[in-house]
Amino acid sequence: MKVTAISLVLVCLMTSAVSQNPEWCRNLPRPVYATLEKVNSPDPWFEVYRIRPGVFAIYEPHQSEEVISYLVLGSSKALLFDTGMGIGNMRKIVEGLTRLPVMVANSHTHNDHVGDNWQFTTVYGMDTDFTRKNAKGSREDAQAELAPGEVCGELPSGFNAQEYSTKPFHISHWLHDGDKIELGGRALQVIATPGHTPDSISLLDEKNGLLFTGDTFYPGPIYLYRPETDLDAYTASVKKLAALAPRLQLLLPAHNVPVAEPAILARVVTAIEQVRSGKIKGVYQNGSWMYNFAGFSFRMSK
Repeated sequence: MKVTAISLVLVCLMTSAVSQNPEWCRNLPRPVYATLEKVNSPDPWFEVYRIRPGVFAIYEPHQSEEVISYLVLGSSKALLFDTGMGIGNMRKIVEGLTRLPVMVANSHTHNDHVGDNWQFTTVYGMDTDFTRKNAKGSREDAQAELAPGEVCGELPSGFNAQEYSTKPFHISHWLHDGDKIELGGRALQVIATPGHTPDSISLLDEKNGLLFTGDTFYPGPIYLYRPETDLDAYTASVKKLAALAPRLQLLLPAHNVPVAEPAILARVVTAIEQVRSGKIKGVYQNGSWMYNFAGFSFRMSK
């Protein structure tokens, strides 16, 4: 790829941002990680934690999204729920954790969750036009992840910031609400949770009381401001998840920290209803409205 003046400026700005140690990363690691079992990672871009038997959280603490992907093991197969930013080598991490055949499913197809989909042969995707569009790859959203202040510490050795993009990937199997992914002794039920995006899903491991919530819930600013967001659908989705809470032991979100209490889902329902009814006032900052609650917030366009 031809190196343009814009590319060189981006690299210089990004290098400067890293050296300045952005404010968001000065308080890392988040306290909860000290309570979790850390597993050795062959790639320093990632940190890996064993959350439950056969469940690994693969965390990317060096980029402001703080994305978390999950590897879930059965007796005969494994499922990788999201493949992260595509900055580090997710396949290398997975191969160090299991020799089982690995399938990929995505909580949704925003670039920070599908970055290494291209490295895997078996990829499940929701049967939506939004999924099909994003499977073609993109450059603009990926490049935005390297903007000044977005990276903490050093990028991986050999990573080419100028050529960074979300690579196209092939969807080998289409998913629908209620489908079950069998891993051998462990089944994961697909729960359609549109709202954040049209193709958002959560995964329910009912036997073990685990709910992988994707971007429908995580402790932090939940993004509900992009053009593809549907607030009616989001409200319905969090109500659907909150109804499962009595059967759950743990939530496993896709950003910031890999563990949360199921009871918080009822508070998310109340919060989004209060915001939409005008009972809560937002704070305008950085081009969007923030609605803050204990343990989470909403970033919205109005």
